[in-house]
Amino acid sequence: MPDGSRAPSGLPPLPGVGYKPQHFAEILDTPGPVRWLEIHAENYMGAGGRPIAQLRHLSERFPISVHGVGLSIGGETPLDADHLARLKHLVGWLNPASFSEHLAWSTHDSHFLNDLLPLPYTDATLTRVCGHIDQVQEVVGRRMLLENPSSYLAFAESTWSEPDFLREIARRTGCGLLLDVNNVFVSATNLDFSPQGYIDAYPLDHVGEIHLGGHDEDHDDHGRPLLIDSHGREVVDPVWSLLDYVLDRSGPNPILIEWDTDVPDWPILRAEAARARTALERLPA
Repeated sequence: MPDGSRAPSGLPPLPGVGYKPQHFAEILDTPGPVRWLEIHAENYMGAGGRPIAQLRHLSERFPISVHGVGLSIGGETPLDADHLARLKHLVGWLNPASFSEHLAWSTHDSHFLNDLLPLPYTDATLTRVCGHIDQVQEVVGRRMLLENPSSYLAFAESTWSEPDFLREIARRTGCGLLLDVNNVFVSATNLDFSPQGYIDAYPLDHVGEIHLGGHDEDHDDHGRPLLIDSHGREVVDPVWSLLDYVLDRSGPNPILIEWDTDVPDWPILRAEAARARTALERLPA
């Protein structure tokens, strides 16, 4: 695969939103600042029907980003060949502007877990993840972007920092990176590190897409703040501020608003995209 430095995703450096079928008509009629859409790959691996017909129609108007949640890139077992074949078929006919997955694992033996679980950052994990990414990019036939996870605990056996781990993955595989700013804020709060320090260490030159989402607030057994990456509410002000910190260092990038649970009416989601547009517009031309 080609060098991933400044990995372009094919998306415009403008706001996008995660597509939900209940918003289909309003997206077409009143898109506002929304200039691209993201879908979850696993929702569109069927042979036909209304979802595929709507997606085909939307793809004529908007660049589409395909975001996978089921490959289990970090899993200890081989990638699911059938799942990978379905993904190849989807990417083949849709020809999306971008394709991404998570630095996480979600399968054990034949069981799929409804969570994206973190990994220890070790040399062995690095070798396994790079092998899986090489396989995905070879089968799908295009560069993928890899997303940083939200974390709730740290592994004692980790020997790499997360930014360095991601940088080395990009160097070895040629993949690009998807920077989820909310995940950085969630992990920094839960693990007590500086989110700005994380961004300073992050390989921003490999970023092809940025994600923003909402999180829920809780407390752990010791009363310390615990943030849950829920994608079920608006983006909070500290995450918007962290986005500004990122953009000042990276320049403009495609920015996605994720809202996957308790999905609001279209005007609310469109307003979040407008705020992302404002963040981009303040950058020097």
